[in-house]
Amino acid sequence: QVQLVESGGGLVQAGGWLRLSCAASGRSRDAMAWFRQSPGKEREFVASTTWNTAITNYADSVKGRFTISRETATNTVYLQMNDLKPEDTGVYYCATGYNLWRISIRDYDNWGQGTQVTVSS
Repeated sequence: QVQLVESGGGLVQAGGWLRLSCAASGRSRDAMAWFRQSPGKEREFVASTTWNTAITNYADSVKGRFTISRETATNTVYLQMNDLKPEDTGVYYCATGYNLWRISIRDYDNWGQGTQVTVSS
């Protein structure tokens, strides 16, 4: 099973930025996605891409502010988050799946441990 390790979270003021990384030990699935979960809320889709094509898919709430990218040489997926808002606060997880257009957690079968992002107002 591919191991996923997220990093890059932290505390930032509203309007600031963070860059998350997800280091994968291999590529068992073509689609890679970021999800997030806030206290008391369900885990929700943020963005996805693929190793082979680099096509991207975003949740409406982050379009124009977040950018997902991947580096095939190191099996790393990034999430550049700009213009952060307090509602972006949560634990961010990366996950592997078969189809980048799928946005349900049930469509992703391998998860990292998550990294905390806190945006203060």
